[in-house]
Amino acid sequence: MVEKTESIVQDLNKSIEKALEWSRDNQAPEGYWIGGADSNCCMEAEWIIAMYFLGLEDDPKMPRVIQAILNEQRSDGSWEIYYKAPTGDINTTVECYAALRVAGFDKDHEALVKARKWIFKNGGLRNIRVFTKYWLALIGEWPWEHTSNLPPEIIFLPKWFPLNIYDFASWARATIVPLAILCSNRPCRPLPPEKRLDELFPEGRDAFDFSMPSKAKLFSLERLFILVDRLLNKYVNFPIKPLRKTAKKYCLDWIIKHQDADGVWGGIQPPFIYSLMALHTEGYYLDHPILAAGLRAFDEHWSREKNGAIYINATESIVWDTVLTMLAFLDCGEDPNKSEPLQKALRWLLDKFVDRPGDWQVKVKGVEPGAWAFERANTWYPDVDDTALVLIVLQRLLESFPKTAEIDFKMTRATNWTVAMQSKNGGWAAFDKDNTSLVVTKVPFCDFGEALDPPSADVTAHVLEALGLMGWPRSNPVVQRGLDYLLKEQEEDGSWFGRWGVNYIYGTCAALCALKALGMDSSEEVIQRAAKWIVEHQNSDGGWGESCASYMDDSYRGKGPSTASQTSWAIMALLSVQDSRFDQAILKGLRFLVSTQKENGTWDEPWYTGTGFPGYGVGDRIDLSQWADKLEQGAELSRGFMVNYNLYRHYFPLIAMGRARRYFAALQGGSS
Repeated sequence: MVEKTESIVQDLNKSIEKALEWSRDNQAPEGYWIGGADSNCCMEAEWIIAMYFLGLEDDPKMPRVIQAILNEQRSDGSWEIYYKAPTGDINTTVECYAALRVAGFDKDHEALVKARKWIFKNGGLRNIRVFTKYWLALIGEWPWEHTSNLPPEIIFLPKWFPLNIYDFASWARATIVPLAILCSNRPCRPLPPEKRLDELFPEGRDAFDFSMPSKAKLFSLERLFILVDRLLNKYVNFPIKPLRKTAKKYCLDWIIKHQDADGVWGGIQPPFIYSLMALHTEGYYLDHPILAAGLRAFDEHWSREKNGAIYINATESIVWDTVLTMLAFLDCGEDPNKSEPLQKALRWLLDKFVDRPGDWQVKVKGVEPGAWAFERANTWYPDVDDTALVLIVLQRLLESFPKTAEIDFKMTRATNWTVAMQSKNGGWAAFDKDNTSLVVTKVPFCDFGEALDPPSADVTAHVLEALGLMGWPRSNPVVQRGLDYLLKEQEEDGSWFGRWGVNYIYGTCAALCALKALGMDSSEEVIQRAAKWIVEHQNSDGGWGESCASYMDDSYRGKGPSTASQTSWAIMALLSVQDSRFDQAILKGLRFLVSTQKENGTWDEPWYTGTGFPGYGVGDRIDLSQWADKLEQGAELSRGFMVNYNLYRHYFPLIAMGRARRYFAALQGGSS
C-alpha cells in the first residue's frame, strides 16, 4: 500500500496545483466565484415570449438567445429537461416551438417541422402543463378561461388559513403573487396572423378540447379544487368583484417590496419574469425604475454566453460556488493567512451576510435575522443550506487564525437562526420551517415542480456537520433531534435520498460527512451499510455517476456515466468513514479524477448533477412504487427541474483530492 499511496499523493499534488491555479485565475476581482447554471430551454423560450409581450423584440440579445434554443434541440426534434434524458419534454418543446414562431421562424423551418412531428407523436397540446398554457395565453394561443386561475384575493388569506401564500414553498409563493395579477388581468398580445400556431391545431381550434384533463376521483380534494378553479374562472368576468381592486393593490405592493437589490425577484427565473409582466399589465412603463432594474439584470448578470449563443439563467449560485471553492482551498492545505484568494473571498462572503427580515419570519418568531442566501442579492429568502456551509467554512478558517468580532457576531447570529429553523420532525428544509401542508399540492396550479419545502436529509446533514465541527455534542437536544431524523431517512439499501443534488450519491455523501463531524464510530452498522452501498456502485472506470432518471426509476439508483462531481462525492463519503477496506475504491476514484482532468486544470461535465425539483409536487422523497403512475412524468422528468452547476465539476474534485491527499499522507507517515 505504501508505494501505491506514494504514487497517488505525487499525482494528487500535480492535479491539485493545476486545479487551484484554475480557481485563482477564475476568481472575480470582488472575491467571489460563480459558474453557469445550465437548465432547460424553457428559460430562453420564456424570455423570448416575455420580450415580445413587453414589446421588446428588438433586444440585441435576441438572435443569440434564439441560437441557444437551436443549439439544444435534440435530433428527434424535441427539447429535454436534462442532458441525455431518455426522451424530450412536451412542455419545453412546445414553449421552444412557440418562441421560435414568435421570433419569426416560418412553420416550415426544418427545426419546427421536426419539433411539430415530435409534439404530435407525444400527444400534442392536450398534454401540456399549466405553466405552458399561461405562456400560450399571453400570446393569444390558449384561452385564458381554460388556464388554472389564481385569484389575487389569495393575498388576503390569513396565515392560519389553508392555502395562504405562506403555506407554499418560498419559490412557489414568489411566483403565485405575480401570476395572480396576470390571471386577474388576462393580458394578451396576440401574434400576427403569419406567426400564429394554427399548425398545432390540425383539426382547427374549434375542434380542440381546451378543458383541463384530470384523473382525480369524483369525491376527492383534487376534484373539489378543479370545481373551485372553474368557478374562479367565471368570476373573472363577473361584473361585481368588491375586493378585486384592493387585492391587486396588495399583490402589487408585495411584489414591489420583494424585489431584490439587483432587480430580480427571489433569485430565480419564474417570479422574476412573471413580476415584470404583472407590473407592466398594471400600468408600469418599461422605463419605470422597478422594471428598468429588472430588465437591466438580464444584461448585467442574468444571461451568459456559451457556444456562440446567449443562455438565460434560471438562478445564480454565486454564494454557494464561493463558499464551496473556499472549502476546496482549505481542504487542499491553503493557508488563509497567506492566501489572497481566500482573504478576498472571505471579505466578500462576510459582506453577503443577510441581517434583514425575510418571509421565514412568518413562522419563525423570536430570533434575529442572520444568514446567507444562495444568490447574489436574495435577502428575502436566505437559506439553511448555504448558511450551514458558510458556518463550516468559517469554523475551518478559525483553525488558522483568531476569531474576529465580526466573525463571532455573524457566526453566532447564523447559528441561532439555523437552530430556530429546525422543523418539528427534527430536520431542516432549505428556506422555511414546517412547510409541509399537503393541501397546497392538490390545487390544479401545482402540476409542475414542488409546491412544498419540507426537511430533507441533505440539508439536515449539512447543518449537523456544521454543528458538529463547532463542537456541539450529540447529546444536545437540537443535534439529537436532527440526528434522529437523519438516521430515520436512511434507505433500506444504506443510501440517503438527495433532494438538492443527484441523487443518492449526493445524499449519502452529505450524511456520512455529518456523521463523521458528530464523532459517530465508523464501525456502526448505519455507516458501514452506506459505505458499502457507495463501493457497490463504483463504475468500472473507477468513477461514480448517477442519472437524473433515478428520481423516477429505482433501477438508476447510483448508476450512470461517471462524472467528476459525483465521483468526488463518493470519495468524500468513503474518506469520512476512514476504513482501510475502502481504500482501494478511493484510489480507483482518484485515478479517475486525475486521468480525466483537462490540461487547463478543470474537468468536463455535461451531465446534470444538481437538482432543482424532482417533480414530485410534495417536495419530499416518495415511494415510487405507489406514486409513479400518479405523477404523469417518467424518467424525462417533465414535472422536474434539473441543473448543471458548472463549478461542481471543479471544486468538488478539489475537495475530494485535498482530503484524500491528507488521508493517504497520514497513512504513509504511520507506515514509516
